[in-house]
Parts: sequence; C-alpha cells; structure tokens
Amino acid sequence: REPKWLCCTKMTSDETLSSIASRCCKRVYIGTAVLPKPLFLHEHQDHKGIPCATISTVDQNQIPDPAATPTNELPQYTQTILSEFNSIVIEHHLKWGPLVHTLPGPISQSSPPTMHLGKYDFSHVDAMVDFAIHHNLHIKGHVLIWHVTSPPFLEDMSPTQVREAVKRHIFTTMNYFKGRIKMWDVVNESLAADGTLVENVFYRKMGPDYIEQCFLWAHEADPDAFLIYNDNKVEGCGAVETNDGDSRSSDGHSKAPIQAKADGFYNLLQDLVEKGVPIHGAGMQGHFSAGGTKHQRPPTPAMVKRQIRRIGELGLKVNMSEMDVRISKLPASAGDELKSTAQTQIYQDILSAALSEPSFDGIWLWGFADRHTWVKNFYYDDAPLIFDEKYQRKESYVGVQNALKTLCPGGRVGEMVGGESAQCFLEQDVDENGNAWGEGWMQPEPKEDGNGEKSGDSTKEGQPDWLLPDTN
Repeated sequence: REPKWLCCTKMTSDETLSSIASRCCKRVYIGTAVLPKPLFLHEHQDHKGIPCATISTVDQNQIPDPAATPTNELPQYTQTILSEFNSIVIEHHLKWGPLVHTLPGPISQSSPPTMHLGKYDFSHVDAMVDFAIHHNLHIKGHVLIWHVTSPPFLEDMSPTQVREAVKRHIFTTMNYFKGRIKMWDVVNESLAADGTLVENVFYRKMGPDYIEQCFLWAHEADPDAFLIYNDNKVEGCGAVETNDGDSRSSDGHSKAPIQAKADGFYNLLQDLVEKGVPIHGAGMQGHFSAGGTKHQRPPTPAMVKRQIRRIGELGLKVNMSEMDVRISKLPASAGDELKSTAQTQIYQDILSAALSEPSFDGIWLWGFADRHTWVKNFYYDDAPLIFDEKYQRKESYVGVQNALKTLCPGGRVGEMVGGESAQCFLEQDVDENGNAWGEGWMQPEPKEDGNGEKSGDSTKEGQPDWLLPDTN
C-alpha cells in the first residue's frame, strides 16, 4: 500500500500566491522577508547569490527610483516578489543594532560602527519601504526590541538609562515610519525553553515587566499601529504527558516538541491581554527542520491548530512570521525525492491547519528563494525555501499554493497532503490505524545517553537558536 505521505499534488497551476490569496474567504497576508542588495541590484548568474546578503548594504547611489524603473527591468529577485507576494517584512536592517551600530551604511562606508544612540541610518529601510509602498505591498516592521540584535553598549548603561534608551528607540523608529509601516513586531524571543523569561539585558535592567512597557510605548508612539509579540519554537500545543511517561495519549494527541515554551507563550499573551496591554497579534516563527529531533522536531498540524485556536480565543490575530523548512539534516539515504516530499508536507499541512483557524491571518516566509537564505549564513548549507537557486518554483511552492486554496471557492478547509485519508490529522496526530503524521520522513528520537539532557532551544541568558549545541 502506498503511504499517504507520497500522495502529493503535482505542479499544475501557474497562478501566483498573491492572486490565490486575493480569492481567499478572508484577508491573508502572504509575505516574504526582503534584503536590500538583491532587491535593488542585478546579480551575476554564475554564483549562488550575494555572499552574506542578510547583512549586506547598498551604496545610496545604486538604489533605483521605484517610480522610474519598469518592472521588467528589475532584478529577478524583485520581479518574483512583486508577482508572488502581497506583503514584505524587513528581514534585518530595521533591527536596533543595524540602525545605530553595526550597519552605518552609506553614511560613511569607511567609518567604524557608531556608539552614539542618536545616530540612526534609515536609508536602507527607507528605500525598501518606499519600494513596497510604490508597488502596493503591505509592510511589517521587524523588530523594535530583541536582545540579540540590540546595540552592545546597553550593557554599560544604568537601568534608568536603558529604560530611557528603549523608549527613545521605539518612539524614534515608529514615528519615523508612521503611516508607512502599520504593523510591528514589538518584542521578539523573550522566552526561554522552559517558558519563563530570558534574563537578557532588558530583563536585568528594566525588570520582568519590560515587555508590557514596550507595548505601551509602541501604542503611544503610534496609536493606529498593529502590535505583535513574536517568538520561536512556540508553534505547537500537544497533549499532556501521561503518568507512565508516554507522550502519546489515547485520543491521538502527542506531546509538543517544547510544550513548556508553547505554554509560556500562551501564558505571556494571556497576561498581557488581561492587563489591558495594547497587543493585537502573535507571531509564531515557524523555522522548522524536517530532520529535527528533540526540541527541533517539527510540530504536527494538529498541534499548530490547537495553539492558534487558544491564542485566537484571547482575541488576538496569529501569523506564521518567519517560515522556512530545513531538509539537509534528513539522512542521506532519504534521497532528494523524500526530502522534497517532507518539505512540501510541512509547508502544506501546517499552513492548511493554521489557515483553518479564524484568527490566523498571515504567512510570512523568511526569504523565498534558496539563493538568499539566512540558514546558509547562520546554520549550514540547505534549501529551506519554496524557490530554488534560479528562482524556479519547487514542489514546496505547490504546497503553499494548495494551503491557500483551501480558503478559496471550491476548496476544502484544512485539506492536507493525502486528501480525504489524511483529513484526520487536522485534529489529531495519529490516525485510527496508529499511523502518525509525517510517518514517511519524521526521524525517531535518539536514545538517551544516561547523562541527562538540558532541553530547550534557548538558555536563560538568551542564546539564539543557531548557537545551541546539537542544533538540527
């Protein structure tokens, strides 16, 4: 019998993602993270992308006037964005550190990083935002407060000075883009793996209520802005572990990869809502690894649906904010076809499940082409996105297409790879025959070595995911 996971829909539609989203029964943002260098400069075709494009800069005189450049003369990267997406998010250059410290950009290419809080370089973001507005794309600002990309001199400041600096940064940045950027990730990755707050510079200098305070300042800076809290490894809500240690319950629900962090995410949001803090949405990053185990194990569609449902019941909108699907850690024996199948199933099934919840309103990919992905700079060589190195659609692209089509006329809400026989995975992780979702490629958990394991994707000090040991 052919496994259900092989029943993938083949490429049959030339319709773009944005055109499909426009036919959905509710508004759906289909967005991508963007980078300035490939957006504005034509690339050589004889190498794999622009080296370190994530943090690259562009001379101001190289940035074209969007109103004066015909679409067919734009770089292929840019033409693809305009045809496929209705939204963008600024991937790197709007973070606090790049604005004032690490990327002085065209202010002076030869000057060292500034140590002055008042010196902001908005040139790259200005150009990307103006481009998006000219082409009628929605824009999400990412991110106002994240300890990993904040200027290092905050550590040398007193608590009062840090508090003043944070408020000034939020007001400076949001007021500068007021009316142009209308939705913001306000705080990013404040949670440790156990669901408690990371003891980062903001926690240590401002206290545990710093998140609440940042949202209050953001709302004061722009009362009309849509404000979002964003975090990683919080996408799945699973079953509670049984007394005998079994993580799979009798009703077909499994334990989520990091249940404690998923619960911490929900509890944080619930606390903010109950206090009347101006928060409007929650971003679940969605950096998945098909070959992941332990805390890197992909959540099932049912886990994702349950997490979105309970957050939606708080009155918040939910989006998948930084999605990509790594495949290189699947065993070599899997072969390219199985890797493609796994990637497609994760994109299609998880997004179909997410879109089936009324509160879910957006899919944001962390890049769209394997030619330019942060994974190669921060993890390892991989192909985690939906277009290949030559900007050709991959099978995983069709997975995203199919997920969006579930909300279009004639579509079936929540339909997954495998069709009718796989529909049970919308609500549970195991079917009536004991077959688990992803059974054809999901990796078994490694045996414990007896030395005990420190679980999680983040330390209490806030070490980012890509620096942790055994990251897969």
